[in-house]
Amino acid sequence: MVDNSALMSETGRSLLADSSILDSKISSKEKIFTESTSDEEMPQIETRVVVVQEAAKCEELLNALEEIKVPYIKAESVEQFGDAESPEFETVFVIADFQASVFSDLHKADCRVLGPPIVMHCARKGEALPFSCRPLYCASMMNLVLCFTGFRKKEELVKLVTLVHHMGGIIRRDFSSKVTHLVANSTQGDKFRVAVSLGTPIMKAEWIYKSWERRNETDFFAADEEFKNEFKVPPFQDCMLSFLGFSDEEKKSMEEMTEMQGGQHLPVGDERCTHLIVEENTVKDLPFEPSQSLYVVKQEWFWGSIQMDARAGESMYLFEKADSPELKTSVSQLSLNTPNSNRKRRRLKETLAQLTRETDMSPFPPRKRPSAEHSLSIGSLLDISNTPEASITNGETPKSSCMKPSKNSTPLPPKQSARWQVAKELYQTESNYVDILTTIIQVFQVPLEKEGQLGGPILAPEEIKTIFGSIPDILDVHIKIKEDLEDLMINWTESKSIGDVILKYSKDLLKTYPPFVNFFEMSKETITKCEKQKPRFHAFLKINQAKPECGRQSLAELLIRPVQRLPSVALLLNDLKKHTAEDNPDKATLERAIESLKEVMTHINEDKRKTEAQRQIFDVVYEVDGCPANLLSSHRSLIQRLETVALGDDLCDRGEQVTLFLFNDCLEVARKRHKVIGGFKSPHGHTRPPASLKHIVLMPLSQIKKVLDIRETEDCHKAFALVVRPPTEQTNLLFSFQITTEEPLKEDWLKMLCRHVANTICKADAENLIYATDPDSIEVNTKDMDSTLSRASRAIKKTSKKVTRAFSFSKTPKRALRRALMAHSSVEGKSFCTTGESYLGGRLASTSSLAGIHSPSLVSLPSVFEKRSHTLSRSTTHLI
Repeated sequence: MVDNSALMSETGRSLLADSSILDSKISSKEKIFTESTSDEEMPQIETRVVVVQEAAKCEELLNALEEIKVPYIKAESVEQFGDAESPEFETVFVIADFQASVFSDLHKADCRVLGPPIVMHCARKGEALPFSCRPLYCASMMNLVLCFTGFRKKEELVKLVTLVHHMGGIIRRDFSSKVTHLVANSTQGDKFRVAVSLGTPIMKAEWIYKSWERRNETDFFAADEEFKNEFKVPPFQDCMLSFLGFSDEEKKSMEEMTEMQGGQHLPVGDERCTHLIVEENTVKDLPFEPSQSLYVVKQEWFWGSIQMDARAGESMYLFEKADSPELKTSVSQLSLNTPNSNRKRRRLKETLAQLTRETDMSPFPPRKRPSAEHSLSIGSLLDISNTPEASITNGETPKSSCMKPSKNSTPLPPKQSARWQVAKELYQTESNYVDILTTIIQVFQVPLEKEGQLGGPILAPEEIKTIFGSIPDILDVHIKIKEDLEDLMINWTESKSIGDVILKYSKDLLKTYPPFVNFFEMSKETITKCEKQKPRFHAFLKINQAKPECGRQSLAELLIRPVQRLPSVALLLNDLKKHTAEDNPDKATLERAIESLKEVMTHINEDKRKTEAQRQIFDVVYEVDGCPANLLSSHRSLIQRLETVALGDDLCDRGEQVTLFLFNDCLEVARKRHKVIGGFKSPHGHTRPPASLKHIVLMPLSQIKKVLDIRETEDCHKAFALVVRPPTEQTNLLFSFQITTEEPLKEDWLKMLCRHVANTICKADAENLIYATDPDSIEVNTKDMDSTLSRASRAIKKTSKKVTRAFSFSKTPKRALRRALMAHSSVEGKSFCTTGESYLGGRLASTSSLAGIHSPSLVSLPSVFEKRSHTLSRSTTHLI
């Protein structure tokens, strides 16, 4: 073969050299074609296609040739086409098997050979047949540029290169930015390191073999993300890792992560180990002298490799002893180093000493050491060492990159009042809070949003938006508050108004905080879910959590600070008001500022309650199969959920479990879904379980005319009934239920229901909607609900209905049957009355007294009752 001979001609060259040498060989026919293109007039060369052997039997191939309007000839052999080198026409051979002897003969003769898939691909794209000096079977790797590294066996490399060419790929000897994929048999070497730094996908050889197996799929493309990700070289391929200095739980977690990322773990001291991962904050000396071949690296290398989805270079993460001079000059690419315990104690002493000096000299932290900036806050939320100015890195912080430096030079009065001390604490906590928000954005949000991340994006844009929400907007507001407070502290007098600063930005606080606080729980859930499902995000969090500016706190712990900040400011303002004289003009201003903060927090809580109610509606829609779409409404909120059992046969079978969802203006009634073997399986990729309930009816509260409180008797417990009058019905309908849970109490539930019914129909006397009645009066009892015999009877009844429906030959529409029965039914003149009057029978007769208010229904109720041939004709004459 041409490829094989080309490689064989490179005597003395290492087999690690790239196979791009094959690209340097151009057939004589290709040279002639290239030279002829420079002429002003190209000769017209007719193309003829010879479909050989098995390919001639493929109807799809022949149809494709007709679509691209290329004449073809079927042939069992190719000997008759000996004039294939004729300049008058170009002969293209289409062969189904590139392993057959006829293919070898044509390839040796330097003929133009194509496979059926590439012809069908061209027909689908509406393109002409491609000109290629090499045999081309399919377009699975069309326009992909591959480079190889780490292959020692010449035969394997020749085979891989040949398959790539057959699939339309291009091979390059030297690695460059034009290479789209590196195929690696080893994680060592310069090509591998450059590919990691450029973020080029590094693939296993299996990727090429599996792509060739799918060569006959015309829609398949080897670079599709879902397929390609199965064959990426994992970060710890060829690595044997040991862990030193970690807790048992953390060590177990890292060992599991090692296996997930393609590596193996061994006990410390095993000679086969390639990497020893050291917890640099606890380990000072190694228990043995490491060999020259063993990499002793910090944990940063481990998490950094997972985050980049490729093995990081060890030279930047080597572990050195604490007293080693090399430690001082070592630089980390991911800045995972944390101060050791001695440094922390030294910083604490300096901070306490500085705090003592600050009380007598200056309200602001000095500029001697950047790490001491803003570390003097009494009761501050988080002591972080970076300043907003120093934190600004190469990436610009969204909406917060224009922060002004602190102004730290003002002489103070010899005596500092208690009011000044509280004002100082307010400023310092505000400064620390700004630093926290800046850290969240610059350390976490900006890197996640950055384009061109090594290994691809760590999170999807919608996940990033869910996690961080309106943090940049909150930061903008507090930067302005901090600057105003700083100006006040520099030019401090007792008459300075701090309340005005809060009042100035109260509207901004009201605008920026609710979107974040409302979805804070969702933000935490997203972090937890992504950390479990995405190892790269877990590694990203581990790396950043260990940075000094994060104070060893997790992202979730940092994100809770906006939730805590406004209550903290309110407490400080109250404290400030206590130390403000009555004649001070700031006294009244502080009171207004405190009230404005309370209004902001009240609005946030109310908005959060509404948001949670809206989320609950979505949960109901997901839980109830067939739930009407118009349940979703901006003005609607879920009030309470109640588990019951149906005591009548009108909504569903007696004894079925029914769930009532009470909303502020409607009542959703759903029954427990019957189990079906092999059914209700969640589709692939869906995370939600199948719906557990089946929709029965969505009932507007305006249709509920009376609520019957059924008295407790020996045969009836926790029962109630609803008298319902849909606008399309001529009679009142009675639905009875038994509450099956301890909470809520029946009395509380009925009062709540009546209150919302009264609100819906604009009626002030909600209590008048409740009527007490005896169970015998409306033929209701609960004594057989839990009996074994009753359950068996209901099961037999359901089975009987299914069999009846399966063998029913009647096609009469149920709606028409129902109307016919209603038209010919007579209304009984029985009645019942309220407490103090005896019930006359158990039937209800229609009356105008229950028809009170008519309102359009959300869903027509009669459709629910068409399931029954004997709906309730119970009616009433008078209820008052």
